[in-house]
Amino acid sequence: MDEARARDVLATAGVLPATAPDVRLLALGENAVFAAGDLVVKVGRDAELLDRARRELDIALWLAEADVPAVRAADPKPLLVEGHPVTVWHRLPDPVRPAEPADLAELLRIVHALPLPATFTLPPRDLLGGVERWLRLAGDAIDPADAAYLRERRDGFATAAAALAPRLPRGPIHGDALPRNVHIGPDGPVLVDLETFSADLREHDLVVMALSHDRYGLPTSSYEAFTEAYGWDVREWEGCGVLRGARETASCAWVAQHAPVNPRALGEFVRRVESLREGDSTVRWYSF
Repeated sequence: MDEARARDVLATAGVLPATAPDVRLLALGENAVFAAGDLVVKVGRDAELLDRARRELDIALWLAEADVPAVRAADPKPLLVEGHPVTVWHRLPDPVRPAEPADLAELLRIVHALPLPATFTLPPRDLLGGVERWLRLAGDAIDPADAAYLRERRDGFATAAAALAPRLPRGPIHGDALPRNVHIGPDGPVLVDLETFSADLREHDLVVMALSHDRYGLPTSSYEAFTEAYGWDVREWEGCGVLRGARETASCAWVAQHAPVNPRALGEFVRRVESLREGDSTVRWYSF
C-alpha cells in the first residue's frame, strides 16, 4: 500500500467531512496515518490487520477508563474499506517538544503497574508473528536466501524466547516502546500507537531502548536517563540477548515489506541482514 492507495481508501471511507482542510500524511508503515482538522485516521495495510484494529480500539477505551494518558478513539469500531481496516482518533494538540527516553520510561512505569483488563484479553507479544507476512509482501524484491535466513532466525529465537525466565512480573506492556510513540502535549507525555499492547514479559518494553542504544545511535546519556527513570537496566538480565535478537529479526523483516517500492528500504534491508549474518552487533542501522 502506497500513499495514493491509502488516500483512495480514505476517500471511500468518508470518515472525514467533505469540508475538511488538506489531509496530511503523518506516517506510512503498517498503517497510513492521516490528519485533518481535529481527527486522525489510520488506514491499515490489509484486511489481516482488522482484528488488531478492533483490539487497539478496545485498548484505548481501557486506558481511558484507567486514566492512563494515551490517545483516545473518536469511533469505538473499525471500518473495513476495500480490504483495509480504518480507525478514527481524536487528534492531539501540537507537541510542545520532542519526546525523550525518560518520558517514555515514566509512561511505561504507569502501564506496567496496570492489572490486566477485565473485559477483553490482551494477547501475548507476538514479536515475530509478522515476519512471514512482511517477507511475503517483499516478494521478489529481496533475495530468497535472505528471506530463508530470517525465517530460520525467527524460528530459533521464538523457541529461545518461550523458555526465558523473566526478572519482572508479567503483565500489560506497550509492545513497541519507543519515544516516537510518545507525544508531549501541553499536559505532558501521552502514549500513542496502541496496537501492539500485549500481556507478556515486561522486559519486551525495555529491550527496545537497549537496542536503540546499540543499533540506532541513541546516546548513552539518553539511555541512562531512561533506565534511571524506569528504575532498572534490562541489560542486567540474562535473557536480554534473546529478546534483542528476536526484535532485530522482526525489524529486518519489517523493512523488507517496503523494498518493492522504496530503494532506500531495500538498501537498508540488505545492510541489516548482512550485519546479522556476520554477527556484528556494532553495525549502525538507520531509518529510511
